[in-house]
Amino acid sequence: MAPLTTSFMAATMLLVGLFISNLEIIGAGPVGVCYGMMGNNLPPASEVVALYKQHKIARMRIYDPDHRALQALRGSNIELMIGVPNGDLQSLSNPSNANDWVQKNIKSFWPDVKFRYIAVGNEVSPNSGTAKFVLPAMRNVHNALASAGLSQIKVSTAIDTTLIGTSYPPSQGNFRNDYRWYLDPIIWFLSDAKSPVLANIYPYFAHTGNPGSISLEYALFKSRSVVVWDGDRGYQNLFDAMLDSLIAALGRAWGGHLEVVISETGWPSAGGVATTVDNAATYVDNMIHHAKKGTPMRPNKAIETYIFAMFDENNKEPAYEKHFGQFYPNKQAKWPLDYSGERIWDISAENNTSVYLSSDI
Repeated sequence: MAPLTTSFMAATMLLVGLFISNLEIIGAGPVGVCYGMMGNNLPPASEVVALYKQHKIARMRIYDPDHRALQALRGSNIELMIGVPNGDLQSLSNPSNANDWVQKNIKSFWPDVKFRYIAVGNEVSPNSGTAKFVLPAMRNVHNALASAGLSQIKVSTAIDTTLIGTSYPPSQGNFRNDYRWYLDPIIWFLSDAKSPVLANIYPYFAHTGNPGSISLEYALFKSRSVVVWDGDRGYQNLFDAMLDSLIAALGRAWGGHLEVVISETGWPSAGGVATTVDNAATYVDNMIHHAKKGTPMRPNKAIETYIFAMFDENNKEPAYEKHFGQFYPNKQAKWPLDYSGERIWDISAENNTSVYLSSDI
C-alpha cells in the first residue's frame, strides 16, 4: 500500500500546486492595469502578457480589440476589459455591425481569453457628435453578446468626473443638468443590464487644477487625519471624495445601487506639475492598498480599480501624458511594484525619503 499512498499524495500535491498557480492570477485582488499602446517603442504583446503574469496583475484593460494582444492573452487567465474606440461607435449603432464585431473580437477568442467587460466608448463628451451613438452601440453589443451565449460579459461605457456639476461636499454630488439627457438613459440601461458604471477618476488633475485648495498630501493618500467632514463622514483622501460624489450623483439619477468600477486612475511621473517618480509611486501603491477598503459611503467594499498605465507612451500629448507608466518601454519598473496591496510606498514628509509601510493609511 505504501507505493500507492505515495503516488496518491504526489498526484494530490500536483493538483494543489496547479490550483494555487491559477489562483496567483485570478485571485490577486481588485486591481488591474491599463495596457495603452500609443508608443512606437513598446515591447510585443507576448512579452507584455508575460510581464503581467510575472507581477501577478490579475486584470488588464485595452482600448481596442488589438488581435495581437488578444492572441497573447489566450490561456493567461488574465481578466480583460476590452474597449470599443469612440470612432467605432457610429458603426456599432447598426445591430448587424455589432454582431459582426462580437463574433470577430469576442466569440473568436472565448473562452481562451477571459473577457470581463466591454467598454463601449471612453470619456465620450455629451457635446460631441459621437454622444448620440453611445447608447445604441451599448445596446447592440449587449444584445449581440446575448445571442452568442456570452451574457456574462458586461457592457458599459467609461465616463469622466467632469460630467459632475456639484462635487462638494461629496454627499451633494450631482450631474450637470445639461448632461442628464445623455447620462440618464445610460444609467437606466446599466441598471437593467446589471452592469457597473465605469469611471475614470484622477485626483492628479483635481489637485493641479486647484492646488491652493487641494493639497498634494490629500491627493496622494498621505493625510494622516480627516481633511473634509461631510456630516458624519470623514474624508482623508481626495479619491474617496471624488468617488463618493459620483455615487451620490448616481443616486440622484436613480442609479445609486450601481457598482462603480474605476476604469482609470493614475499619476504621471514626469512632464508636468507635481510629476515625480516618488509622487507617482506614492499614489499608485497607496491606491492599490486603499482599493481593498472602500469609501465612507460604501465602507469595507473593495473597489475594482484599473491603474493607468502599464507603460510610458511616447506618442501622446501633452508631455505629462507620456509618463503615466508603471514601467518604462524596456520593461524596467519605475519603482518596486507590489500589486497585492500588502505594502505601500510613501514619502516621509519630514525628510522626503521613500519608505515602505505595512500599516493602513
